[in-house]
Amino acid sequence: MNRPTRMESHFDTLHGVRVEDPYRWLEDETNPEVQAWVAAQNKATRDALDAYPGRAALRARLEQYLTVGTISAPVVRAGRLFYSRREGSANQPILHLREGVRGPDRILLDPNSWSQDGTVALDWSYLSRDGQYLAYGRSDGGSERSTLRVLDVTSGNDLPDRIPNTRACSVAWEPPSTRTSGKSTRTSGTSRGFYYTRYPAPGALPVGEENYHRRVYHHTLGEDPEGDSLVFGEGRAPDDWPNVEISRDGRWLVVEEAKGWTKTDLYLKDLRRGGGFIPIVEGMDALYGVVALENLLVIQTNEGAPTYRVFTADPERPRRESWVEVIPPRDEVLESVHVIGGRIVASYLRDSTSRLRVFTLEGKLEDEIELPTLGTVFQIAGEHDSPEMYFGFTTFTAPPRIYRHDLGTRRTEVWEKVSSPVDERAFEIEQVRYKSRDGTPITMFIVRPSGGPIDEPRPCLLTGYGGFNISLTPGFDRDSFVWLERGGIMAIANLRGGGEYGESWHRAGMLDRKQNVFDDFIAAAEHLVSEGYTRPDKLAIQGGSNGGLLVGAAVTQRPELFRAAVCAVPLLDMIRYHNFRIARLWIPEYGSADDADQFRWLLAYSPYHRVKDGTRYPAVLLATAESDTRVDPMHARKMAARLQSATSAIDRPILLRVESRAGHGAGKPLAKLLDEQTDVYSFLFDQLGIDMPS
Repeated sequence: MNRPTRMESHFDTLHGVRVEDPYRWLEDETNPEVQAWVAAQNKATRDALDAYPGRAALRARLEQYLTVGTISAPVVRAGRLFYSRREGSANQPILHLREGVRGPDRILLDPNSWSQDGTVALDWSYLSRDGQYLAYGRSDGGSERSTLRVLDVTSGNDLPDRIPNTRACSVAWEPPSTRTSGKSTRTSGTSRGFYYTRYPAPGALPVGEENYHRRVYHHTLGEDPEGDSLVFGEGRAPDDWPNVEISRDGRWLVVEEAKGWTKTDLYLKDLRRGGGFIPIVEGMDALYGVVALENLLVIQTNEGAPTYRVFTADPERPRRESWVEVIPPRDEVLESVHVIGGRIVASYLRDSTSRLRVFTLEGKLEDEIELPTLGTVFQIAGEHDSPEMYFGFTTFTAPPRIYRHDLGTRRTEVWEKVSSPVDERAFEIEQVRYKSRDGTPITMFIVRPSGGPIDEPRPCLLTGYGGFNISLTPGFDRDSFVWLERGGIMAIANLRGGGEYGESWHRAGMLDRKQNVFDDFIAAAEHLVSEGYTRPDKLAIQGGSNGGLLVGAAVTQRPELFRAAVCAVPLLDMIRYHNFRIARLWIPEYGSADDADQFRWLLAYSPYHRVKDGTRYPAVLLATAESDTRVDPMHARKMAARLQSATSAIDRPILLRVESRAGHGAGKPLAKLLDEQTDVYSFLFDQLGIDMPS
């Protein structure tokens, strides 16, 4: 058992309300007392989780599933295919180059060679139009603080160029002949530069501000990045998030500037004629995305259409009044738009499963690509002028496959796949509908072992997300099979706040309507119990990041409904969250306690502040990581201390797991994933009484 954590008599008075914060001191990760406290918590967690008698067998089984490979759809450049793949026990995916559709592969980048423990990761990559250069980001310990490097694809060696502070970078390569002077164009054999986004250097702004002020620069290969010219962002709001795209001929530079998760401004610059950026659309309460062609802009938006629609515009006359609608909204959500082979390839969601359609540039429906079954399409790729397209497809029980489709012949074939020990016939998938507290119908996937109806309540693991317009769709969750093969049920709820049913669905679960998300999740649990799938002493919940907030809210609002909870990299102190890491970016989604009205709705559900002494809480595993640069680990630290002090359930532990050399999750090596999931399922199996065979 953990020793009680020291409490302080600390409070804030906000908008006339006294807000207690007895564990404020746990926010300071540099404090030696905090570090000693974390070490003690980790030891107590290790003692508890290592005691699970089936742990060795569980770890061995998890390893069989987690070593099932991963694969991405290829990016095509000049007839060569670039894709990533992870196989077996490799910690990180390897970036490959394939000469032609069926040609030989060679390794371009192997992140497994960058560190002994696999914690240096490839964050992102962008190929030049001619396929000669690859700009890529590399970061250490899960921090996502990338340094941009440039690989010469032919030689396999890095160029001397190094650009720091390029987290989540957007890169737009100039094609070989776009260096301009007036109206003349100088031809070059290969790409010589790119537009990109970066952040201020540490120390250039007050502490914390280096997480904001993302700006667009131009870099010429071989030149000192210190001299890179600022292209876009001067005088813009520090929280704006610009991304860049350039047309294939290098004439049109587009900046898509996100302002939270509900608004985008668009700007266009004619690089041939010179001059400044022209606003295509700005100040609208809608999202916009652009594909820039040589003589056409293809624009996807939810303006006046919560399920999205598509316009085209002449870049010579790009303003909103000149747009032409080519694909009107449907009763399905238009997830993404790509221009491949002179056609618009559109991916839709219908009840959280994918549809894939092909339209002419004028919007005429030309084809609906047949998919193997109900599942998820991901990573659609292809070139604007080639009919060859690639896309990934996966389901709850089938690992990713990459398909090649010819838009001319309409033939689809498997290009690459990974092998799996999972027998798809051993599991059943159903989608159910239930009503939330306010009567809104919600959908939920249920995955369970085959074998007829449920004859008695079973262990059930319920998860959700419900935020930031993110959709939960069928996906091959490798670790889930250790749960399913022991007779357990997996339930995935499509909550408001996500993107499964369009922007209206998203907005119904944000800001002052965030409680809808928690109501949807709680109603999912109640449905699983009332329909006989499970009962509260066999029901566990799990979520990460915004999903960790979801779990924290469910635990504090309905503790009697759950036996155990896994709360990973969570937000839990919603009064102070915006003061840490990059969390100011999330104010448009959650609100800020600096505003009196927003403070009241945040305080109403903030999990840390809703913990009540003497309550019989579920067993809770709070998991976080030292290098998380998105959600500050202080949330998990403070919540662990508060729950340990408050709970009356001495048989249900509150555990804190703080991982070193890891972050929010991106780039986490396989070895750390195996350690983490062994702990998660040891905790869940122990709390729900699930035995592993010896």
